[in-house]
Amino acid sequence: MRHRSPLALLLILACLGACTSHERGTELPSGGPQAPVTGLISTDPAESRGPAVPVPGATPGGTVTVIRQTELTRLDPQRIYSFLGLNASQLYARRLTTFADSGAGRVTLVGDLAETPGTDLDGDCRHWEFRIKEHLRFETGAPITAADIAYGIARSFDLSLTGGPTYLQEWLAGTPHYESVFDFAADRSALPPGLTVPDPRTLRLRFARPHCDLPFAAALPFTAPVPAALDTGLDYNRRPVSSGPYKITKVVADKEIRLERNPYWEPATDAVRHQYPDAFVLAFGPDPATQTNRIIAGHGADATAVSWDGVDPSLIARVVNDPALTDRLLRAPTPSHNTLTINTRRVTDLAVRRALNYAVDRDGLVKALGGATVARPVTTLMPPTTSGWRDYDAYPAGPTGDPAAARRVLGGATPELVLAYPDDAEGQIVATYLRGSLERAGFRIRPKAVPATTFLGATKEADNPWDLYPGTWAADWPSGAAILPALYDGRGIKPEGSNNGTSYLDARPLDAEFDRIMTMRPERQPPEWARLDERIMRDYAPVVPLFVEMECTLHGSRVGGLFVDSIFGSPAFVNAYVRK
Repeated sequence: MRHRSPLALLLILACLGACTSHERGTELPSGGPQAPVTGLISTDPAESRGPAVPVPGATPGGTVTVIRQTELTRLDPQRIYSFLGLNASQLYARRLTTFADSGAGRVTLVGDLAETPGTDLDGDCRHWEFRIKEHLRFETGAPITAADIAYGIARSFDLSLTGGPTYLQEWLAGTPHYESVFDFAADRSALPPGLTVPDPRTLRLRFARPHCDLPFAAALPFTAPVPAALDTGLDYNRRPVSSGPYKITKVVADKEIRLERNPYWEPATDAVRHQYPDAFVLAFGPDPATQTNRIIAGHGADATAVSWDGVDPSLIARVVNDPALTDRLLRAPTPSHNTLTINTRRVTDLAVRRALNYAVDRDGLVKALGGATVARPVTTLMPPTTSGWRDYDAYPAGPTGDPAAARRVLGGATPELVLAYPDDAEGQIVATYLRGSLERAGFRIRPKAVPATTFLGATKEADNPWDLYPGTWAADWPSGAAILPALYDGRGIKPEGSNNGTSYLDARPLDAEFDRIMTMRPERQPPEWARLDERIMRDYAPVVPLFVEMECTLHGSRVGGLFVDSIFGSPAFVNAYVRK
């Protein structure tokens, strides 16, 4: 799924497949990572109908404010791929499917715009049908049809509308280079191959290869409906047309985005969302320390606010140890998995890559970043929140690393490697610690600071000149299908902009395994992904797994219904309300 700007959010997150019903705890056990998720896609159409289950004690009225330091720059649903964008867009952009998440640990994939999470027409995961619900309307009052959803998917092929996920584009086109198969800009009335609309309430997708995880992928906002007549191209990013309970009414650059109730949203069609507050305001500018102090004080609008960026590191002890704030803390592990990524095109010696895994002191790194309230060490490619996750350590070096073992693997060699890192404060902390850890094991490390604003894009360029760099990945759904193929399938490598642009691993035996597992029903996939996870690490060692991030943030005393989203590990707003 989403690459976060590597570790740019780490210190501010400092407090701390038909397969969907899964359990998720609020804390990692003290002895290790949380248990993996398990479950199934909803097969009961009643679970996809509305209205959503009422939130106890919730009453209508008021305004909820979400405070974030940096501006949300993407509102166009086909271009959204940030955590705030994904969660905030739930308020105004419905999808074909979505996750019903109570915040109490149980998550179920249900139909959103669709009556169910989809029908596998031929039983081979190649031909899917979605029946669209009745009584769906845009904020204009116009009905939402299958054609509007198909148009939204089609426009995601437009290379000028970049930034969003590309699962459907690649699956329909049969290639990561989907733009070579369908040119949306050449004919905006056309649909990509495999996408058809037999009637106003039916949408069908046909793939050349099986994609059994389609119901999960359909929960991303690139399946949001867009009325073709109101599509303004790049300008649609400023004012997308709402299909959800709220509509965007005001955008002030670098300052705020305001959403107010959409009178045409019908709760009887929506199994997951509520419309309790009169409005939501996304307010930008204050740093994490200011956010935390304002919400602790709770004056005015801050009493009904939530800090998106989390408790500031300097205030962790105060917040966590104050009993008066306990009920206002949101704490949970997240799916954000951090690695020291190895450019396998440059570091071709497997022994060197294995030695790197022996050398790293994970516990020391976590302590340098703020301790267990910030992150938890991990030695697997998939985070513990993944369905079927299995713990293992392919290069057992203890919690603090084993420099002697690394030296033995190197056989007396002292490789010189370039470690690139983002030049912000967090990147500098991580790079400094990793450099010291690796040099103790005999590596010669040359650090290279890269502007944080361009770091991610630069590491995704195939000819980048660096051997090592920090990387982060959070799956779009809790399955290995959204992690291992996305990151380690060599067929996805592009000159620039590819997900595999982190490690550039290109191994044909792995590609065959990806294809084999992807043909399986989602409920059969989890143990296969777990086995492949370990095989990739033992046979190829393309990264050094480091840690998973923890979420801990604070909200005001008068806002209720907030919880940490089980898929994205960020505050969710669908149940939010203002206490009287």
